[in-house]
Amino acid sequence: QLVESGGGVVQAGDSLRLSCAASGRSFTPLAMAWFRQAPGNEIESVAAISFMGANTYFADSVKGRFTISRDNDKKTMVLQMNSAKPEDTAIYYCATARTTINASGSRRSYDNWGQGIQVTVSS
Repeated sequence: QLVESGGGVVQAGDSLRLSCAASGRSFTPLAMAWFRQAPGNEIESVAAISFMGANTYFADSVKGRFTISRDNDKKTMVLQMNSAKPEDTAIYYCATARTTINASGSRRSYDNWGQGIQVTVSS
């Protein structure tokens, strides 16, 4: 089970920190990622991180503004959103992979998804 936290409403230029916690003793997430879906849009990748955290992926729209990190002992992942923009407004989903180790921006690489959390950036 994946649970996202940290969403909310911020103003443009502010920072926000999203967290994802994985539960389940036998559940070891490999690659982990964040996706988002804005109203009327398809779901899109935001960022991903490899199993050991050595490799990351970022969508062009968030490069230089967002960072991603993980703690395998705690089975958690964090998306640090800096310099937020109104176009970052969306529902953000945490996702984990059972067989993919490398950071992947492809939705097909992930087979476990959280319920999503709303992020709203006001102008």
